Amino acid sequence: MLSLEESLKILKETNALLDGHFILSSGLHSPQYVQCAQLMSKPDKASKICSSLSEKITNEIKDFDLILSPAMGGIIVGYELGRLLKKKTIFSERVNGEFVLRRDFSISKKQKVLIVEDVITTGKSSLECSKIVTDNQAEIIGYACIIDRSNSNSMIKSKIISQVKLNIPTYSKENLPKSLLSLKAVKPGSRSL
Repeated sequence: MLSLEESLKILKETNALLDGHFILSSGLHSPQYVQCAQLMSKPDKASKICSSLSEKITNEIKDFDLILSPAMGGIIVGYELGRLLKKKTIFSERVNGEFVLRRDFSISKKQKVLIVEDVITTGKSSLECSKIVTDNQAEIIGYACIIDRSNSNSMIKSKIISQVKLNIPTYSKENLPKSLLSLKAVKPGSRSL
């Protein structure tokens, strides 16, 4: 199993965890930005993180039948964990603003389902997946992700199994610390404001 330091090193090497001054989609400012798609685009590094996370899942959860991930970010992570844990893996997609199962995916009554994401912040996507599970009269066995940055903001009240737990502060534009004031603000995915 990878240590926290080893995991953080891989996340930084792959640009999945960036340091700087970022304006998030919420409009809040942050000294760090998480983009797991960068990690998953480098299979040699991603496999190390996912392998370690699969060990943690095995240690915490003794028995489950299926992995459900929300599209987009959770698809590759869910697939890789399914491969490692030898579990069937499906994903949900948004249709008219709600997560649904498509592509002939289904959840059987009484199946034990693990919900997997790349990053959990508020837990909204995971909870939307939970509704799909309960609507199918199946059992939510737990939640897992590469990065848990939920702090106390998560709507998930169950334990989250994660490879890395990060406490990333956010600030309003009017309440920026001096350390961010001296850095140019960047909206992730763009070169400038």
